[in-house]
Amino acid sequence: MTFETLLYTVERGVATITLNRPESFNAANEQLTTDLQAALATSAGNDDVRCVVLTGAGKAFCSGQDLKDAPSGGGKRNLTDSLVRRYNPIIRSMQDMPKPVIASINGVAAGAGLSLALAADIRIMSSSARLVEAFIGIALIPDSGATWFYPRMMGYSKAFEFATLNKPIVADEALSMGLVSMVVSPRALASTTKRIATTYAQGPTKTYGYVKHLLRQGMTASLETMLDLEADYQQRAGDSADYREGVQAFIEKRTPSFTGQ
Repeated sequence: MTFETLLYTVERGVATITLNRPESFNAANEQLTTDLQAALATSAGNDDVRCVVLTGAGKAFCSGQDLKDAPSGGGKRNLTDSLVRRYNPIIRSMQDMPKPVIASINGVAAGAGLSLALAADIRIMSSSARLVEAFIGIALIPDSGATWFYPRMMGYSKAFEFATLNKPIVADEALSMGLVSMVVSPRALASTTKRIATTYAQGPTKTYGYVKHLLRQGMTASLETMLDLEADYQQRAGDSADYREGVQAFIEKRTPSFTGQ
C-alpha cells in the first residue's frame, strides 16, 4: 500500500510503518493521522502481518501534533474533535492490535508522538533519542492516552513532574524508569528492531494476542476475574494449530515452526 505521509512495507511477516514527514520531524497533521489509522487497520486485518513496527523517517520519531496544520477556514481548532476523531482511534488500534507492536524510537518522541510510542507493546530506543512531554509548554494537558500511560509506567509523582515541568527524558533515564524496553546505539537500532520483530513474526501470533489482551485486563481486574479469563483463553490457545505444532516439536526435540494460526 502507498500513503501520502507514511512508508508501509511488509517483509517476512513484519509490517513496518514509517512516519514520513522528516522536514517537520514527522509532526502529525490531518493526513498523517488518517494514513496511520488506515495502515494500522490494514496490519490488523492482514494474516500475513504477524508483527508491526512503528518508527520515523529522518531525525525524529514523531514531534507530536503539527501546530502549523491549521483548521480549514482559519477557525478555532476543535481539540476535542481532534482527539476523538484522529488520535484516540490510533491509540485504541495499537492497544487492541492482536499482534505485537514495536515502537522503534529513532529520535525525539514528543507530545502525542510520545503517546504513540507508549501505546506500543515494546519500545526500543536509540541512545540519541529523547522523550518530551511538550503539552504543558503550550498550556495543554497530556493527551492521546498519556495520562493513562504516565502514572502506570512512572508512578504518580514522576508522572506529575514530567507532565508539568516539561523536562526531556534521555534514553538511559527512560530505560531506568521502565518507559522503554531497551536502549541501543543509533547504528544498532534498525538491526535490533528487525531481529526482535522477526522473532515475533515467527512466533505463535494468536497466543501473543491473547497474552497482550490478558495483561492489559490484569492491570485493573481482580484476581478472580483473571483466573476465569485465563481458563477461557488458555483453551483458546490450546485449540490453535500453533499449540499442536509446539507440542509436536517438543516431543520431536526440534524448533517449532509456528504459522500464527
